[in-house]
Amino acid sequence: MECVPEEGMFTLQVPLDGTTALNAAAFAAAERAHPRELPATDSSAHVDGEALALQVHGLPASWQGQRLDVFPETPEVVHNAREPTQRWEGAVWKASVPLSPDRAASPEVMPVVLALGGAGERVSLPVSGEWPPLRELPVSFGGPQAAASPPSAAPVAATAAAPMGVWLLALGGALLGGMLLNLMPCVFPILAVKVVGFARHGGHRRAQRIGGLAYTAGVVLSFVALGALMLALRAAGQAVGWGFQLQSPLVVALLATLFTLIGLNLAGLFEGGLLLPSRWLTAQARHPVTDAFLTGMLTVAVASPCTAPFMGASLGLTLSLPGWQALGIFAALGLGLAAPYLLASWWPAVAGLLPKPGAWMQTLRHLLAFPMFATVVWLVWVLGQQSGIDGAAALLALLVVLAFTVWSLGLRGRTRQVIAPLSIAAGAWLLFALGPKVIEFHEPVLAQARQAGGWQPWRADLPDQLLAQGRPVFVDYTAAWCVTCQYNKKTTLADADVRQDFAAKNIALLVADWTRQDPAITASLASLGRSGVPLYVLYAPGSKPVIFSEILGVRGLREALARL
Repeated sequence: MECVPEEGMFTLQVPLDGTTALNAAAFAAAERAHPRELPATDSSAHVDGEALALQVHGLPASWQGQRLDVFPETPEVVHNAREPTQRWEGAVWKASVPLSPDRAASPEVMPVVLALGGAGERVSLPVSGEWPPLRELPVSFGGPQAAASPPSAAPVAATAAAPMGVWLLALGGALLGGMLLNLMPCVFPILAVKVVGFARHGGHRRAQRIGGLAYTAGVVLSFVALGALMLALRAAGQAVGWGFQLQSPLVVALLATLFTLIGLNLAGLFEGGLLLPSRWLTAQARHPVTDAFLTGMLTVAVASPCTAPFMGASLGLTLSLPGWQALGIFAALGLGLAAPYLLASWWPAVAGLLPKPGAWMQTLRHLLAFPMFATVVWLVWVLGQQSGIDGAAALLALLVVLAFTVWSLGLRGRTRQVIAPLSIAAGAWLLFALGPKVIEFHEPVLAQARQAGGWQPWRADLPDQLLAQGRPVFVDYTAAWCVTCQYNKKTTLADADVRQDFAAKNIALLVADWTRQDPAITASLASLGRSGVPLYVLYAPGSKPVIFSEILGVRGLREALARL
């Protein structure tokens, strides 16, 4: 890369014949080498146990007696690493191709290309016989560990209830994962709101306990509702996973607006009476349980894009469970997330650690506005990954106008009567003019930005292609809105020793960017027993894939790389 800008003027003379005409022979040779479509008359494929028996008629006479190269076009059906056995019976070519132990499809037609000496014949073979059952995927809870699924296998459908022991283990993982979710950076801003609410009650044990129960109810019910929505969308044929709501620029923009208002409120720019009817506020004062319940809902809204350790496997198991068992796992996640605050509200020792209510609470309230604004910065950055720099700038402009409107509503007298209507009108006009910029999708930039570091964009068939060349593959399933993903990227994946190990082992680095909805990535996540990001998978030729923990550690990753 040149650091000094340069420019120059050049003249290029192109021959009248054109470059295509000068290379006509090469183009003709390439066209002749293209596989010729062969009629499937009398040709067929038959499932014979753990192999696929092929029978092809009409091949060139010059091919008879020769060993052919076989290239099935349907992926993840046959064992690509094993050579098929083949023979000629007169003019009929027959072969037995071993099926993959991790087969992910049972096609009715198998297109196959047969090649010899640079020439090829393509034939679509109708498949007869009964396919062996697809291999079920095991559920794993630790990391790193082996996974039995292929790089791009389709999800395994199952509706039978899981054994009670497996389900209880998943519930335990969900409960522990929900508790660890409190330590994730994405939940820090909400912790601030909870601290203010907890301190407000001072030594009133009854108020603290009721608040703890209300907060827990808000968290658990929100988790169950979000899980039910995700399961319903899947049942309707939508390819969605955990954190799917932040794949929508509109949802990201609405959350940024919500946290801007919360930050402005904590900073003292306005009170609730400006935006809510007074009867609502008096009811809230009489029933502070509403505050705690809504705080629980807000916690889930921010925490849902995150995946803590032990959460991934439990959420992945919901892909193959009946509704009542899947919703039980979502409820366990919510209970784990709310558990620390619930226990603190019922534990008398915690009350003694908190100072008495006083003037310090107003200062703390103003201070805690800044984590909210930091969350807005993150959400605007996420929107920039989806809608581009113009979309992010449009959202920032709308948020500035929103803050101006809120400020104008707090004025008094004639000044308010003049400025407030103008600010509302300006906000409405800007929303109409800039709103489409906020919600439109641009080409994803997260994966593009990482290509400079040797990363390639993931495709469903790319891991198999690279493995066939003998190269190990490391896949980073990530998203811009996933805070845990960004933490791992800035720490473990940026570590100099890890980068050196990647280069020494000639490992292909692939990034599957799930910032936007991508059915192929969703299906790949499901095939690995996961429902969201982050997910890190290491593939090696001849070995089972290794799945790492959601919090990627340098030591664990380097140990896995050393075993290649």
